[in-house]
Amino acid sequence: MTSSVQRSTLSYLFWPFVITALGLLVGALLGWRAEGTLSGLVSYFLVCAILAVLEISLSFDNAIVNANKLRTMTPIWRKRFLTWGIVIAVFGMRIVFPLLIVVVAAKIGPLAAVRLAATQPEEYALIMQGAHVSIAAFGGTFLMMVALGFFCDSEKDLHWINWIEKRMASSAAIKGVEVALVLVLLIGFASFLPTEETNTFLRSGLYGLLTFLLVDTIGAIMDRTSAAAKTAAQGGLGAFLYLEVLDASFSFDGVIGAFALSQNLFIIAIGLGIGAMYVRAMTIMLVERGTLSQYRYLEHGAFYSILILAVIMYTQTLIHIPETITGLGGATLIGIALLSSRRWNRANA
Repeated sequence: MTSSVQRSTLSYLFWPFVITALGLLVGALLGWRAEGTLSGLVSYFLVCAILAVLEISLSFDNAIVNANKLRTMTPIWRKRFLTWGIVIAVFGMRIVFPLLIVVVAAKIGPLAAVRLAATQPEEYALIMQGAHVSIAAFGGTFLMMVALGFFCDSEKDLHWINWIEKRMASSAAIKGVEVALVLVLLIGFASFLPTEETNTFLRSGLYGLLTFLLVDTIGAIMDRTSAAAKTAAQGGLGAFLYLEVLDASFSFDGVIGAFALSQNLFIIAIGLGIGAMYVRAMTIMLVERGTLSQYRYLEHGAFYSILILAVIMYTQTLIHIPETITGLGGATLIGIALLSSRRWNRANA
């Protein structure tokens, strides 16, 4: 790698490095304030760092999918997503979203939820864990529809694993095949759940399906205009909404899984927020360098990773699957896709 490329890469990572330093410092100070000991300071510092790494490993595929969508967005909406979108991702999904879950689940006010998180983190974590079934069903359904929408496309002619992807592309001729497949999986997983959780799982999964269809419809309406009538808002609002809901779905698993490492809402927000900054940097770098066009199978690896993540979210309603396995699995698939792309580039140089 040349020095110019190194400098360019570092320029993408400048703000993530700054946020990392500030976030870890604040995490360490919270540890000192909570424990009053050096071991408490180090413990909180390490938890923030581990959560950041966990978020990055879980979000490789998120960055690739974001980059693919951003290529088709108008410049003004691309900029809005990379500014407003990161605010929504960090503060909305990593702070507001967990609070809203507790507000709904415990039937208390927002201020009471904040006090609960600050003064009774154990009870707060139990409420979050109690909402896991509905979150996993909603997020898993949305992500599965995203992945199936990529593979079940009759116009898709570039395949990585031919014997799977050709069949999935040809199945697009059957109207509603993705919806039917998701409904079959929902009913199948629900049949293994305890009776008291079955309705919650099915209802949340249907909400996830309806949310995907609604966002997809809004995007189609906003973006389906003639070249003469197209405005900046029409050219990007649909994609912006799609990416925001997609990012939220990716965040479900990380937010819930973070409570296995810490019950402190503020430490979780710091760690996952640091990770979100690196995802944003990776997204920008992929778009500006045209990495997806240079590595033809990278996008395929990301969508396989999304599909597997969706199934894992369903499965986690039955058995516990460590988040490290989820993150490593997705990163491994993307790594294999990257190697396959480089092998193809060398063979067709």
